[in-house]
Parts: sequence; structure tokens; C-alpha cells
Amino acid sequence: MYPNIATENLATIRFIARWMLGILFGMAGYWKVFTLGSTNHAQQFFIEGFAEHWIPEWLLLILGHTIPYWELAGGILLVIGFKVRWVLISFGLLLLVTTYGHALQQPLFDINGHTFTRLMLIFIVLLIAQQHDWLTLDKSK
Repeated sequence: MYPNIATENLATIRFIARWMLGILFGMAGYWKVFTLGSTNHAQQFFIEGFAEHWIPEWLLLILGHTIPYWELAGGILLVIGFKVRWVLISFGLLLLVTTYGHALQQPLFDINGHTFTRLMLIFIVLLIAQQHDWLTLDKSK
């Protein structure tokens, strides 16, 4: 199925990519929840940032308050390897939402920062079959 790639390398690649994503999203969520606070996150990055755009304030508040917890919980789930596929899908949707928001504020938004890196890591983990992941709670299936 994967020509010229040893199975043990697939396991290592998937494991490292999954942990990298878990750390990146988890630490972003941790900072937003415990250092910045979800209220400040919602105010600074959503309410103030989109005051001049079409998105209703109630939706901005919901997103601004829930995204930090979503990132924190999803990051932890990736590190322990539980419900990995569903977490990756949800993070893919999160990246779509944040990319739309950045593009709404700045139409020529440069996706090369953390967005593209995280997206590629999501693709790597999704492309390598779960059976190759050697340290995950999902392994028991």
C-alpha cells in the first residue's frame, strides 16, 4: 500500500505528527484558557477583530469562548491517542473557520504560518493508517 516505506517508519511518522499536533493545539488552548482567559480571547480576537464584518456578535462570542477549550481538549486527546480521526476532522474544520476569519480581515492572508503547518500534520496523520500507530488508546480497535 505504501511503496518503499517501511512499516516501522510509518508508525514513527504518524506518532510524531500526532504528538506534534497535540502539543501545538493543546498548548495554544492551555494559553488561551489559563493565561489569556476565554473571555479575553473572545473579546480581543473575535469581538474587536470582527466588529466591522457581517458575523453576528453572539456567534463571535460562542466561537471566542469555545475554541480555547476545543483546542485544549483536542490536543490532549491527540497526545493520548483517543478518537484521533474525529479530533483531526474537528481541527480541520477549526482551521477552515480561522482561515475564513483571517481572510475576511485580510483578503491576502498568508497561510504559511501555523495554519499550513497544522494542516499538513493533520493530513499526514490521516493518510497513515491507524494500525501503524503504536502508542494510542485507539489501538485496541
